Amino acid sequence: MGADLLPRSVLQQYDLRKDMWALLPPMPTPRYDTSICLLGSKIYVAGGRQCKRLVKAFEVFDIESRTWSSLPSLPCKRSYSGVLWDSAGHLCWLGGLRQGGIHQSSKFTKNVNIFDTNQGKLDTVPLKTKRADFAAAIVRGRMIVAGGLGHQPSVLDTVEAFHPQKRKWERLSPMSMPRCSASSIVIRDRLLVVGGVNQVPSSAHEILYVKEEEIL
Repeated sequence: MGADLLPRSVLQQYDLRKDMWALLPPMPTPRYDTSICLLGSKIYVAGGRQCKRLVKAFEVFDIESRTWSSLPSLPCKRSYSGVLWDSAGHLCWLGGLRQGGIHQSSKFTKNVNIFDTNQGKLDTVPLKTKRADFAAAIVRGRMIVAGGLGHQPSVLDTVEAFHPQKRKWERLSPMSMPRCSASSIVIRDRLLVVGGVNQVPSSAHEILYVKEEEIL
């Protein structure tokens, strides 16, 4: 975002040895607040915002050829969702609030869109519980969602895991404190959830450990 609050399409590369910045071909779709992942020699850019408007653009930059390519647009515009990349090159776009039209309010979405960067295919599976603004991570090959806002709306303490082979969600032990807007990180197959908001900002922190027998 620039000083005029408009989205930018700038792509730059920093050379550590020369201590210099160089301009690369700009993004086809200017935006900010996007999800980015580096896989091999390619940079994937998914979603984002143009001012208050959400965009569905999904594009990839090839570092070797220095060219941009457009991928299938994301199925829906959404905010406060979970975005995950797994080690096999899948983009997982989970839940959140679906943006309505000019005269429509935002609604919770139960969809999880999974894009396979190797085959260029998009798959969709449902969430077990509608939620937005939640912690999300991949632990032992499973997608984990924790807390967030429920569609009532209410703050959730529930934790669920999606098993790719079984293609179903299973409920795990809940968090000790319901909350949304929490930070999270995975350390040694443990999901650490820090802070967040219940009715007021929270200082709570806790660790979810997924045991081997829970993922067979």
